[in-house]
Amino acid sequence: MGNQELDISTYQRTSTRKEQILRLLWTIVWAVFARPIPRSLFNSWKLFLLRIFGAKVKNTSVVYSRAKIYQPWNLEMGEYACIASDVDCYNADKIIIGDHATVSQKASLYTASHDISTASHVWFSKPIVIEAKAWVAAESFVMAGVTIGEGAVVGARAAVFKDVEPWTVVGGNPAKFIKKREIVC
Repeated sequence: MGNQELDISTYQRTSTRKEQILRLLWTIVWAVFARPIPRSLFNSWKLFLLRIFGAKVKNTSVVYSRAKIYQPWNLEMGEYACIASDVDCYNADKIIIGDHATVSQKASLYTASHDISTASHVWFSKPIVIEAKAWVAAESFVMAGVTIGEGAVVGARAAVFKDVEPWTVVGGNPAKFIKKREIVC
């Protein structure tokens, strides 16, 4: 192990100039035309803005004004899917949020990172899928390439680095199985 070479001076940016300009334009549009709106008010207007930039969102999807969406063209939301206030949606790759799924306040969804086993910290991205009826609770972190199964719950402040089985509850850092989720009617 010991003294190994690490040289991040050779790191190469992977986004094109066009992508950078689109992200800048998107950031300005959201900051001016959506962020000042309180919470979930005028939701259809925010969905319209997202659609202009390529998001695939249903009319019943809800996106709070203070959500941070990096690249809306990589966002898909199902019926009654919700992204709450201060969610950090770093979707350099696809993020798919299924029907009736919720991502709660201050959660972080990161589809990209750097490979720490390479000398130049090569950038990579993988999609995140949050299946129908799942809930990613407040201040949780979900890493690139993870699927949160149908009906699963990621407990508050959990850090998820592996897929979560359907209808289970996970929590902690790293997230571990807590129990099966059962809906009582």
